[in-house]
Amino acid sequence: MPEAGTVRILLADDHALVRRGVRLILDNEPGLNVVAEAGDGAQAVELARIHHPDLAILDIAMPRMTGLQAARELSRIQPDLRILMLTMYDNEQYFFEALSAGASGYVLKSVADQDLIEACRAAMRGEPFLYPGAVTALIRNYLDRAGEGGAVPAKAITGREEEILKLVAEGHTSQEIAGMLVISVKTVERHRANLLQKLGLKDRLELTRYAIRVGLIEP
Repeated sequence: MPEAGTVRILLADDHALVRRGVRLILDNEPGLNVVAEAGDGAQAVELARIHHPDLAILDIAMPRMTGLQAARELSRIQPDLRILMLTMYDNEQYFFEALSAGASGYVLKSVADQDLIEACRAAMRGEPFLYPGAVTALIRNYLDRAGEGGAVPAKAITGREEEILKLVAEGHTSQEIAGMLVISVKTVERHRANLLQKLGLKDRLELTRYAIRVGLIEP
């Protein structure tokens, strides 16, 4: 049994070896306890409902549901849950998406052995954790917006369209997607047509390339 005051952690990454390595880092730190491991974002959401962790550490690119999608859902169903994104992507777009999804920290896998524990502690104190490159991106973005007198642009596609885009890019048919999301095939086709129109794309191949570019699936 974990001691009182121990931080209960949900760890989600689709690579078992990565989870094992991250778990070693966490388990060697007093006061941190991994209570559940997930292989994709959807499983992470399911396990969060069961285990009620204090902190979720999510990879960005995972099957079925990305870490960003999972973070949005977890923020909705468990508002007090702290969320860290653990990723190989040193990418401004993912970083801003992570903040928008409710994450309080963004940790690169390449330096997880140095930064992850500090990020966990910061998250549980209610403080953000940003790696140096992310801080630079945040400052640059703020200065750009201040100079233009504008706000952060709205997302190009809706949450449901993003779900369908991911599943299309993973190779699922309209019938399969309809079954997975419990909607009609006609609704899937309408969302798919809207995606092509909004994004200015022609076909499934271009949708897949776009999904890879924005981090919904891995290349």
